[in-house]
Amino acid sequence: MAIFVDPPLWPAHGTVFSHLVSDTSLDELHAFARSAGVPERAFDGDHYDVPEHRYQDLVAAGALPVEARVLVRKLIASGLRIPARARSKALTVPLLERWNSTLPGQEELGLELLERWGEEHRKYHSRTHLLAVLEALDSLTRPAPPARSVVLAAWFHDAVYEGIAGQDEEASARLAEDRLVLAGLPAPVIDEVARLVRLTATHRPGPGDHAGALLCDADLSVLGTDSVSYARYLAAVREDYAHVSDADFAAGRAAVVHQLLSLDPLFHSDRAQTMWLEAARRNLAAELT
Repeated sequence: MAIFVDPPLWPAHGTVFSHLVSDTSLDELHAFARSAGVPERAFDGDHYDVPEHRYQDLVAAGALPVEARVLVRKLIASGLRIPARARSKALTVPLLERWNSTLPGQEELGLELLERWGEEHRKYHSRTHLLAVLEALDSLTRPAPPARSVVLAAWFHDAVYEGIAGQDEEASARLAEDRLVLAGLPAPVIDEVARLVRLTATHRPGPGDHAGALLCDADLSVLGTDSVSYARYLAAVREDYAHVSDADFAAGRAAVVHQLLSLDPLFHSDRAQTMWLEAARRNLAAELT
C-alpha cells in the first residue's frame, strides 16, 4: 500500500497542481489526505488535486514522488481509475446530444439543465449520475427506446439539488412543470413528467405503474454496481453531504440503507432484478456491517 504524488504540472486557477493517488483503496487515500490537511473538496473521483505549494508537505508526510506517467499506471493498475467519460465535466457534449434527440429545438433548456447538473457542490448527484440513469433506462428497454416522458423525468429528477430529501424532488417537479409549459409540451405529458420526478422521493411506484417502475429502477441502478464503483458512489454521496458531521451522516445513511432494504421489491422489472438485485443486496448489507 502506498500513496503517490506526481510533480505540480497541471495548470488551473492561477497555479499548477499535483495529483495524489493510492495504489490500493480510496479509504487509504482519504485517510492520508485528512492527516495531511488536504480538504475534501479537492477530491475528484479517484485522486486529489493539490496546489504546488503543498507538494513538498505531501512528500514529507509520506507520499512517494513519481512521474505523471508512472502515477497514471499506478492508478490504472489499482482498478480505481475513473474513465474520462465517467467524469462529470467531460459529459456536456454527449449529454447535450441526448437532450437534443429527446426534445429537439429546446437546446437552451438542455443547457440550463446541464448547468444545474454541473453545479460545484454536486459530487454524486452530478452529470455522471444523470448519464448513468439515462444509460440504465436504455438497458431496461432495449431494443425499444424508453418513453419520452420517462427520459424527461430522468433529466429533471435531480435538477434541483440542495441535499434536502423530499424538498429537492418537489422543487425539481415544479421546475419541470414550469419549463415544459414554456417548451410547449401537452399538459398530460407535463403532468406525467412531474409525477415521475416526485416518485423518486420514495421509489415506491404503485401496481401497474410501468413508467414509474422504470425510472425508479434506473435511478437505483448504482446500488447494483461492482464493489469499486460502489465505493466511489459512497465516497461521492459523503461529499454531497460534506456539511453534515460524521456522526449525523452515519445515522442518516444507515436510515437510508434500511429504507432501501425494506423496499419490496427493490427493483421492479425482471431485467433490473437480473442485472442489479443480487449485487445491490450485497452492497447494502455490507454497508451495515
